[in-house]
Amino acid sequence: MEVSKLIKSNKGKTAFSFELLPPLKGKSIQQVFNIVDRLKEFDPKYINITTHHSENVILKHDDGSIQKRNIRKRPGSVAIAAAIQNKYNITAVPHIICKGFTREETEYALFDLSFLGVNDLLLLRGDASKLDSDQLSMDSNEYSTDLQSQVNNFNKGISFDSSTFDAPERPFSYGMACYPEMHAESQNMESELYYLKKKVENGADYLVTQMFFDNDKYFKFVELCRRENINVPIIPGIKPIHLKNQLNILPVIFRSAIPEPLAKELKACHTDEDAKRVGIEWCTQQCKELIAFNVPSIHFYSFMASDSVYQIAKAIY
Repeated sequence: MEVSKLIKSNKGKTAFSFELLPPLKGKSIQQVFNIVDRLKEFDPKYINITTHHSENVILKHDDGSIQKRNIRKRPGSVAIAAAIQNKYNITAVPHIICKGFTREETEYALFDLSFLGVNDLLLLRGDASKLDSDQLSMDSNEYSTDLQSQVNNFNKGISFDSSTFDAPERPFSYGMACYPEMHAESQNMESELYYLKKKVENGADYLVTQMFFDNDKYFKFVELCRRENINVPIIPGIKPIHLKNQLNILPVIFRSAIPEPLAKELKACHTDEDAKRVGIEWCTQQCKELIAFNVPSIHFYSFMASDSVYQIAKAIY
C-alpha cells in the first residue's frame, strides 16, 4: 500500500516510521534486523532504506604503496528493502538518488524493485560532495525533478533512452524531500515553494522534511505550503541528538539550526551519554508538540541513534 494511504489508514493518529542504513560492505544484515525487531513494537507504517553511491578511498599497502580506489561502502539497498518487506510485511521505501548512478543504472534498480514487489520510493537528489570528476560527468539525473520524470516515464513503460517496454502492473508511488529551513541552493523561500509545488503537481504523494529541531519552523513552513495549495502530507523528519559534537556538525551538514535552549544544554554536557539524554528529552517534547499539532506521521532518522528512537517512541506512542 502507498505510504500516503498507509498514513491515512492510521485513523487520525500520528503514524511512526524510521530510516535505516544498509550495513557496511561485509557486515551482516542481522544488524538491520536487530533494529527492526526492536522498533516494530511501535507499528511502523513503513521503513526507509538509504542508498549510497561509491566514493574514492586511499588504500595503503604493506609495501608502502598507495592506491586510490572507488568503492561502494554500503551496497544492498534494493536487497535489504526486499528482505525487510518479505520478512516483516512492512512497506519498505528505498531511497533513489541522482548523482553517482547513471540513468541506466537507475532504470535497472527500478526494474529490480518492481520485480521484487517494492513499489514505494523516496526520490532525492543526494549528496554529491564526495563524487569524483568521472562520477560527476556520468549520464545522471541532475535534480530530483529529473529523477521524478524518469520514474514517471518508467511507470508508463518509457525507458530513459525513449525506447518502450511493458509498463509495470503496479506503478511506483513516491515521496520527495522538503526543507523548512530552505535547501542550501535556494535563493529564498519563494523559490523553495515554487519547485516544491512542481514536485507535487508532477506526482509526489507526500513530502518528508529535512531534520529540524525547532517546531515553529515546521509549523510556519506547513502554513506557507498550504497557502500555495501544496496539500499533500508533510511528514516531519526528526533526529535525536546523541553525540556532543552534533551541536556543531549538524547545522553545517544539514543546515538545521540548533535552538539556543537546546544548544545551551548540549554545551553543558560533559560526555556523549549526557548529550544523548538531553537529545532524548528534547526530541520527546518536540514529538509531543508535533502530535498535538496533528501531524500525519513522524519519521525518525535513526542512524546510530536507534536506542534513542526506541526510548522516544516508548514515551509518545
